[in-house]
Order: sequence, then C-alpha cells, then structure tokens
Amino acid sequence: MQTSLEQWIAAGSWLEVDGHRVFHRQDGAAGGRPVTLLHGYPSSSHDWSGIVPALVESGCRVTTLDFLGFGASDKPRGHDYRMAGQADLVEQVWKRLGIGETALVAHDYGVSVAQELLARDPGRVTRMAWMNGGLYIDLYRPLAIQKLMISPVGKLLGPLMSETTFRASVRRTAGRPLAEEVLHEMWLSTARDGGTRIQWQINRYHAERHANAVRWQRALETYSGPTLFIWGPADPISGGQVGRFRERFPEATIMVLDEPPAVGHWPQLEDPDTVRSALTGFLAE
Repeated sequence: MQTSLEQWIAAGSWLEVDGHRVFHRQDGAAGGRPVTLLHGYPSSSHDWSGIVPALVESGCRVTTLDFLGFGASDKPRGHDYRMAGQADLVEQVWKRLGIGETALVAHDYGVSVAQELLARDPGRVTRMAWMNGGLYIDLYRPLAIQKLMISPVGKLLGPLMSETTFRASVRRTAGRPLAEEVLHEMWLSTARDGGTRIQWQINRYHAERHANAVRWQRALETYSGPTLFIWGPADPISGGQVGRFRERFPEATIMVLDEPPAVGHWPQLEDPDTVRSALTGFLAE
C-alpha cells in the first residue's frame, strides 16, 4: 500500500547541495543493510513508497531522494540538468548522510544515473538491481511525445502540459492499469513548484545517454557484484531489452513480469507485491 504523497514528503528532510534544496528520506534502523533507491522520470521517490516498508521490515536502511528538478527537490529554471550532475548529487547525499558502500536499485531515469555511478566507482555498490530503463540505447524506443519534448517544440509543450495529457502519456507506457490516485500523485510530483516549465531542460538527458553509451554499457557489463533485473516486457519504451540481458548476464537473476496482463514500464507501481518480494530476497542474500 502506497503512502500518500503528502505523508511521504512530511516524513522526509532537505539537504542543501550546491545552493539547491534536495529532498531525501532515510527509513529503517541506522545499523540496517544500506540500500539506495533511484527513481524515474518524470515523477519522484514517492514511486517507491509502496516498496520501502517491506525493505525496512527485512532489515534494510533505505535511502531515497528526489533528483534536482523532480518531486519535492528544487526545480531551478535555466539549470543545466545532466545525468552527471544528478550522480554528483547522489554522491553528495551519500557523503552528507555518512553512507559508504550501498546496494543500489534504479528505475528508468535513475538507471542512467546508476550507470554513471558504476562507471565512477563500482566498488561502492554492493549489489545492483535494475528496473525498466534505457540500459542499452540501441534498444531504447522513445514515444512520439518524448521525441517532441527533446525538440525545440518541447520548450512550448512543457508549460502547456495538463494532468489529462500527463495521465494519458503515463498510461501508454503501462501494461497494467494504474490507480487514478497513483496517476494524480505522480502528476502532483511532476507539476509541483513549476515543474512543467523545466521539462524541456530535463529531457536533454536523452542526448547524454547517446554520448555516454559506450562508457555506461561497459560499466553495466563489467560490474562484478550480484545483479538483479526486474523487467516489465509490455513497456513500449524499454521492454525489449530482456533478450540481451539473458545473453550478456548469465550469472544475473532476471525476473520478467510477463504473467498476463504483462507489466509495463512501472514494475513497482503495476506489480508491487512481486517487486517487494524480489527486492527483499535479493537484498537479504
């Protein structure tokens, strides 16, 4: 059961990083097994609210945060939003909170940030769990609206975004129906504090994925720690990558959520029971 967005934010805190307020939470006993959860685009760490209690109960110390430009973190206009900058932010949060080695769970946008973190310091990551995202840029299939948001037209589209158009876009990426309240709170996270006005700047991350494709792929494929893939195959954007995982990660655990109706882009929201079970087992090993 998800915590409401309001409750999720009320139980968190803010750190000032390079002059910007960054929302974060730490849940679980201080001596628990450290794990950091990285959220996707375009929502926030609240996507994990239905997963965190189970991880805490299993003995984890769970750190979540909102990337700059997302959720309850600052959303500066005119900022140069880059994956490298978001990775810097994660490292600063780790430093400020006294986090050394940690397991890492990443979804969507957070997948690319995690690849950057692995490229910098793979020894810091004790185990790695991946959920639907653009791990392989040649297998990534952006929707038409995503292509528009990257283009100059996106400068105009972002401020015109409404909750109706937002919900429609999210629904196109899901394999199972998402509850109306879930969609509403995803919209609130995105639109909060003028978030619609910075969508074009944030969406330039697609170019960064291309520029770093070789380096990030190398970081992914040379990581030697325990690896788990939890993947929704009905995702029209990144669902088709499963075959490559099976080919290149013979030692990894690969969980394909294909029981009808198959899961799409949002495993932790579409099938939270399975995701909770998979993550608690993986992180307890």
